[in-house]
Amino acid sequence: MPASDQGVAQSRTRYHLVPRVLCFVTSGDEVLLLKGAPDKKLWPNKYNGVGGHVERGEDFRSAARREIAEETGLAVRDLIFRGAVNIDADQPVGVGLFVFTAVADDKNTIDSGEGLLEWVSTDKIGEYDLVEDLPELLPRVLAMRDHDPPFFGRYAYNAEGKLRMEFN
Repeated sequence: MPASDQGVAQSRTRYHLVPRVLCFVTSGDEVLLLKGAPDKKLWPNKYNGVGGHVERGEDFRSAARREIAEETGLAVRDLIFRGAVNIDADQPVGVGLFVFTAVADDKNTIDSGEGLLEWVSTDKIGEYDLVEDLPELLPRVLAMRDHDPPFFGRYAYNAEGKLRMEFN
């Protein structure tokens, strides 16, 4: 089938997604979190996993591995797809978030312009100023075993601008 038969040109009025990856790198009982730089457009001074946009021509797994390397300098193993979330931002374009975990044997990270990297004990995660979905998402992801099926979720904002999360 040629690319022109994919029907993309006819879908200008359809809902579109921007693909992103979110990665939680672990080492023992710690998870690597990124405190967003104060000048970041998205989530300044909030803790999140590492990740970013999927580039044209990239698959999701390759994007996750690239983002981990760019933002942390780490070479990781056991990169596992954990789930996908459709984020409805109440606009014609939403976000398709593809969530991964990975294991680092070495905890020596590099600095990046994205923010400050910090290894956090999993029992101390609640003490950090997390991005709004992480208090629910991160424990869910970290509790998954290697052969668990992926989860699927949907985020949307209510009339007051509060995030609502649903998981299968």
